[in-house]
Amino acid sequence: MNFGKIKNLMPITLKWFFICSLIGIFSGSASAIFLLSLEFVTQFRNQNNWIIWFLPLGGLLIGYLYFFYDSKIAKGNNLLLEEYNKPDKRVPFMMAPLVLLGTLITHLFGGSAGREGTAVQMGGAIADLCTDIFKLDKSERRTLIILGISAGFASVFGTPLAGAIFALEIVLFSKISFRSSILSFFVAYIAYFTVEFWEIKHTHYSIPSVPEMTFTNLFWILIASILFGFAALLFSRSTHFWGKSFSNTIKYPPLRPFIGGIILAITIYFIGTTKYIGLGVPMIVDAFSIPNTPYDFLLKILFTGFTLGAGFKGGEVTPLFFVGATLGSALAVVIPLPVALLAGMGFVAVFSGATHTPIACTVMGLELFGINSGIYIGIACTIAYFFSGSIGIYKSQIVKGPKSVLYQSIRRKGLKYL
Repeated sequence: MNFGKIKNLMPITLKWFFICSLIGIFSGSASAIFLLSLEFVTQFRNQNNWIIWFLPLGGLLIGYLYFFYDSKIAKGNNLLLEEYNKPDKRVPFMMAPLVLLGTLITHLFGGSAGREGTAVQMGGAIADLCTDIFKLDKSERRTLIILGISAGFASVFGTPLAGAIFALEIVLFSKISFRSSILSFFVAYIAYFTVEFWEIKHTHYSIPSVPEMTFTNLFWILIASILFGFAALLFSRSTHFWGKSFSNTIKYPPLRPFIGGIILAITIYFIGTTKYIGLGVPMIVDAFSIPNTPYDFLLKILFTGFTLGAGFKGGEVTPLFFVGATLGSALAVVIPLPVALLAGMGFVAVFSGATHTPIACTVMGLELFGINSGIYIGIACTIAYFFSGSIGIYKSQIVKGPKSVLYQSIRRKGLKYL
């Protein structure tokens, strides 16, 4: 045994575990503050629906904040992915407070958005502070960005294993180091237990009945999973379409969420319901017990794509949960499988397709729903991953592996719309 090498490794190991502890504690605490604040503004909006008419002013405030401080921060998660692929400039720390404030404004006034983007961006901005503090090089900065994503995701959803794998999978398994892999799990659990320390409660879901796997059930799983993949494709294309449309038609960025807010407020008033705005968690919970109407998932895609495309802030993942769960729930009317199982499969499968992360989503399904439904969850995430198109919700994500090979072959045959 070479004790000299072990002795030399000790300071490096201690340094990285100290960095993980800092990132995990601060990112977890930031997520705890965010979740508490999000719960408060959501309850206030639910009790005072008139506040939705101020959505345009909230959008204008968000637009000006991002326009006058640093427009590149508006890239959000894409900025983190860009800095991972080509480390250049440190992620501005102002990304953390700006996305926190922007997301709370979005939810307070009635926009349709999620929360993972906020937590991940806060985690990434906090993590990248360590670059200057510890004098880290470009390779080590890549590790920091993975740690920030892992801590943010794990803490906001209460799924440390999925958070760690999501951070590794989204930046491409083939480019990560062994060090990044180990530290990603370590920081995820620190962030997770930090949120537990602050006594923040996460929403619990369950699949009480899981049927035996048969050829008939496998057939129906494949049909449902393909539909989940198409829903993920539609969601991704919707967010990109509205973002491009607003950029092309309204040249002054602060006006985009202002005008978008006017349209959203009027639309919400005329449809006469608020169930498609905000996170939509009550609808997700109900989807596990009551079959949804066939158009619920489509309206959530429309509202979320329009909200984020206009320039409001928040994440895409909880809306993806909504889309998947309500679609799966609606399919229970025609597919002879338990409604909770179909909702749970859709919950993670649409997320898998839209983010190109089938492994992380399968693990998330196991963490949320239990191991009994594991084979159904795994098949759904994998099939949806392959049927969701070549472009996900993150434009800067580099897609490789079997999906990349498949869609390169499809494009050579002229089917470029996928």
